[in-house]
Amino acid sequence: MSVHKETKRITTHTLQEMKNSGEKIAMLTAYDYSMATIVDDAGMDIILVGDSASNVMAGHETTLPITLDQMIYHASSVVRAAKRALVVVDLPFGSYQGNSKEALNSAIRIMKEAGAHAVKMEGGVEIAESVSRILTAGIPVMGHLGLTPQSIYKFGTYTVRAKHEAEAKKLKEDALKLQELGCFGIVLEKIPAKLAAEVSKSLSIPTIGIGAGQHCDGQVLVIHDMLGINKGFKPRFLRQYAELYDVMNGAIKNYVSDIKAKKFPNEKEQY
Repeated sequence: MSVHKETKRITTHTLQEMKNSGEKIAMLTAYDYSMATIVDDAGMDIILVGDSASNVMAGHETTLPITLDQMIYHASSVVRAAKRALVVVDLPFGSYQGNSKEALNSAIRIMKEAGAHAVKMEGGVEIAESVSRILTAGIPVMGHLGLTPQSIYKFGTYTVRAKHEAEAKKLKEDALKLQELGCFGIVLEKIPAKLAAEVSKSLSIPTIGIGAGQHCDGQVLVIHDMLGINKGFKPRFLRQYAELYDVMNGAIKNYVSDIKAKKFPNEKEQY
């Protein structure tokens, strides 16, 4: 008799235990069923359905154009694949800023329609009311500080954030505020490693870094960047674990040339 080993789902509680015991947290984006299956099978702790789908899936220049409906579509595809990972979904631009009632409705739609496990929101004190309201409904919230891509037009650049004392001080205050409100974790994007280390130490909840050094409690990258599917995006913080652009491009070229040369399909490949 074979005993089927049940896959144990990662929860926000698991992540907290990982921080407490010093085990690093692995997080990666995915936006569709097939990729999410591969990511989940590889032992990922958190799958982020990022609004970066706006860039890598839809070809927009920024994360701003993606809609709540589109995020729900991507998220539901990922949720169907994830057996182990905690699935966190970005609330897209315009679905939560400035209106806590709308923020709650957006978060509820993501949880109900996509079956997600948590939402992620960019910002600190400014969005405190929205964060509280969502948490009050029993929906786990992950924060996001530092470089917040949804505010790109405000900053005008994707350079490192919080290099200056005032911004660093605000980031520390925001992080403590998000923890106090009840967030289960915070993404720290593109900030000095020293600051990220300080923040990670000062918080009891886990921090996940992207371009924020090695002292965060976990790391996240965009899967298309990490697998080298995107050509030309090579910031300092990115480690490319494969060069899939070349692999895929080469395979497709071979397919085209086999068709042109009448080599595909051959006799064994027909009925």
